[in-house]
Amino acid sequence: MPSRLTRRRTLLTAAGASALAAAAYGSAHTSSRTAQSPRRPAGFPDGFRWGTATSAYQVEGGAHEDGRGPSIWDTFTREPGRIRDGSTGDVSVDHYHRYREDVALMKSLGAHTYRFSIAWPRVFPEGKGKANPGGLDFYDRLVDELLAAGIEPYATLYHWDLPQALQDRGGWESRDTAQAFGDYAAYVAGRLTDRVRQVFTINEMQTFVEQGHETGNFAPGLKLPPGRLNQVRHHAVLAHGLAVQAVRASGRRGTRVGPAENIATAVPAVETAENIKAAERATRELNAPYLTVMMEGRYTDAYLAKAGRDAPRFTDAELKIISSKVDFVGLNVYAPSQYVLASEAAPGFTPVPFPASHPHMASSWLLLGPEVLYWAPRNAARLWPVKDIFITENGASAADEPTPDGTVHDVDRVMYLRNCLMHLQRATAEAVPVRGYFLWSLLDNFEWADGYATRFGLVHVDYATQRRTPKLSAEFYREVISRNALA
Repeated sequence: MPSRLTRRRTLLTAAGASALAAAAYGSAHTSSRTAQSPRRPAGFPDGFRWGTATSAYQVEGGAHEDGRGPSIWDTFTREPGRIRDGSTGDVSVDHYHRYREDVALMKSLGAHTYRFSIAWPRVFPEGKGKANPGGLDFYDRLVDELLAAGIEPYATLYHWDLPQALQDRGGWESRDTAQAFGDYAAYVAGRLTDRVRQVFTINEMQTFVEQGHETGNFAPGLKLPPGRLNQVRHHAVLAHGLAVQAVRASGRRGTRVGPAENIATAVPAVETAENIKAAERATRELNAPYLTVMMEGRYTDAYLAKAGRDAPRFTDAELKIISSKVDFVGLNVYAPSQYVLASEAAPGFTPVPFPASHPHMASSWLLLGPEVLYWAPRNAARLWPVKDIFITENGASAADEPTPDGTVHDVDRVMYLRNCLMHLQRATAEAVPVRGYFLWSLLDNFEWADGYATRFGLVHVDYATQRRTPKLSAEFYREVISRNALA
């Protein structure tokens, strides 16, 4: 899952423009479209992969079982005032014990894939050193259940649950943590890639670095000065590169690996050739310390110049590791980061602020801008040599009030998904290489600093009884999958 709560507020305050101005259709390769009404493409490509996504701390529970060590989120949730409703992920939706029921729910949707994360503290309770013998047993059972149901497993190695023992030794401020992550990746790849052939390294570096180490809203709750923050950023992308190399070295032949990053996306406020090019430039710069350095093997001049004396310390050898070749790129996409207009002055684009009236979903950060599902993968494909793109997260928070019979008519979530998928369908129709889509999330779950006060699931969970009830959005998604086109 998502960064939620204050997801990229620092970008949003600098950015954006009216969704009405930004909703223009038309070919990305022409200057502007005028009189014609847009025609919705017929469907998604043959072989398109549809799935759902979760993360370990948000759904598993079983926090003290089978040798699992504490994570930074176990620590963070016990600090007064950190979580909106004072809750923890100790039990959450008990996926650790109810995974068979949850796999059955996936199968009932017709899902082809499931993206889950592996809890690092289950595998290495101290973060490194001796592995916990039972640490991967749950994932063995889960993977076997998925395969028996005809669902392909996609594993994420890190979704923010750093072992507390590593945090006590410096956390992501220490280069040793990046190395420990590479060692952990090698161990997991050696154990699971006989059945798990698609591996994501790290989920949303931008979120866990900046929400956890700049604003302090997420674990480990730090507010670092710029120099130390930039070094954390560098260690995160270095960990990704080390993990890519580890998976290649220790995984079975044919295993594919790549990142799952919440790309900060600039959208042209008006779809002209000049504004489209400006949005590409802005997207490259917005992602300078993350996707850009991973895909290009260098930090942008503008990023280093702005950082000045606070720039991260790095070597050419580290940049080579960071830019290790990936097989695909996962993009987590929820809302535009900026709307932009072209500018003759450097840097070649001007952000247009979001107006106060801009609509949003239940979460205030989730501003409506469904065209981002077109521009995010398109910009990535134009900027970098990406052959395969997955939308690794997209979804929406909603009020989700059950009716007396327990059903949830989440028509607002259906509206959000329909509009996002319409724009994603436009991207695939224009040969943007998007190969699959993972809806966030299968289940309502622990929503980080919001606790259980915010719901993103296709399936409603009664947290008191653990009863699962598919929502209207689950019916919508089932129809999309069955048709391989918008329902």
